[in-house]
Amino acid sequence: MQGIPAMPAKKTSNQTKNQVRAKRKTASVIERDELVTYLAQFLQTAKIKDYCPNGLQVQGREKIQKIVSGVTASKALIEAAIASKADAILVHHGWFWKNDDPSIVGQLHARMKLLLDHNINLLAYHLPLDIHPQLGNNAQLAKVMGWQGAGPNTLPGVMDGLIWSTKVKPTTLIQLSKSLASRLGRDPLVIGEPAQKIKKIAWCTGGAQGYIKEALSLGVDAYISGEVSEQTFHFAKEMGLAYISAGHHATERYGVQALGEHLKKTLNIEHEFIDIPNPV
Repeated sequence: MQGIPAMPAKKTSNQTKNQVRAKRKTASVIERDELVTYLAQFLQTAKIKDYCPNGLQVQGREKIQKIVSGVTASKALIEAAIASKADAILVHHGWFWKNDDPSIVGQLHARMKLLLDHNINLLAYHLPLDIHPQLGNNAQLAKVMGWQGAGPNTLPGVMDGLIWSTKVKPTTLIQLSKSLASRLGRDPLVIGEPAQKIKKIAWCTGGAQGYIKEALSLGVDAYISGEVSEQTFHFAKEMGLAYISAGHHATERYGVQALGEHLKKTLNIEHEFIDIPNPV
């Protein structure tokens, strides 16, 4: 009598999980439109009024396997992304700002031609990447600096999430500035007495020196941002508030990196952060 064929062994839960993991490891391409939709939902771009378009700014190839991220969509970053064989570039500072000349000439033409010639997508996220509670620039600066208990504030006339604050272990202004210099790799401009006691700080990355009055209303000892204006000096000195300009580029390197790594982990696509040095 011919033997009855053995029934295939039932897959265990662990076998199934391993197969799913293996499949995810090999799934390394995503549709451009799928990526754009995912980022719009993840960063809640439709809810944020900005000075520039957030999302896909220049269309490239439909399928994306590798993303290069950087702070600004400069010509140098585009050239580096081309050399790295990227399908898309993800930045914090994109193009088409509110008061820009809309003509595609000169510097913008040179940049755009590189993208179009190499069929590379450009995705940019400005305020959505500043205020995101986990991956945003403010949240990531706190992580880099080791500021515990940090969180956003709600202030009149200021978008929620733009100004963050926290209490810190009692220190001095000079020690706080040295910590920033060590971790950000840039010597900050410091306004205030070096021995000034610091127990509570507020910050907003980038060019947010204009929020110094709002920061003062939080009862902080020091306010940190990326840039400084002439009037910032006088306000800080007269109000007894320490101010640190830690660098626009230096304070905004981390959000776009974190977002790129999130996409790598979540969507299983390649990601490389390329830092184009900028002393500002």
